Amino acid sequence: MVMVQRPRKTAGKPRLSASDWADAALAAMSEGGLAAVAVEPLAVRLGTTKGSFYWHFANRDALIEAALERWAETETEAIITELETEPDPERRLRLLFGEAIRTSVEDRLEVSLLATADDPRVRAALERVTERRVAYVAQLFQEAGFPGPEARQRGLLAYTVYLGHAQLGHAVPATLPEAEELTRHLDRALDLLLMR
Repeated sequence: MVMVQRPRKTAGKPRLSASDWADAALAAMSEGGLAAVAVEPLAVRLGTTKGSFYWHFANRDALIEAALERWAETETEAIITELETEPDPERRLRLLFGEAIRTSVEDRLEVSLLATADDPRVRAALERVTERRVAYVAQLFQEAGFPGPEARQRGLLAYTVYLGHAQLGHAVPATLPEAEELTRHLDRALDLLLMR
């Protein structure tokens, strides 16, 4: 007879995963920057003990690395995978551009990470994610009919528009249009980027 080991429970709760800790670290970064990633407050947030943390991570640095990897996966790779179900590259561009800009205003994480880019771990993650995102957007421009170097320039320009909106959305939100006006604004920006 084979014994199946079931997940142990702590006080009636299932054991937390490394992803649960990484998500909590990302939430803390969003709220208070890299300095907000501290084991004890995260354990309280998760309703567990520090022992759960040490089950998954050797130290805080390992958690930060895992959180940054999780951010790259959920906020870049998963989105690209979802977009790839749309066959039209211009439609993918419009979906990505609109959704990315709208959500960047609601989510402080990207701005928080940019503010801590002097940390080597954050800088490395930002470099990887930025290159992946710009390359993907450039690929979409290329699929829409622009030659490689021009597609790359347009991809970079689209990404800088996104980052500008993210920064303004947090620093001076009143400067950005809202609702239908935002939709028209984003459509116009993408129309300009797609202009031949």
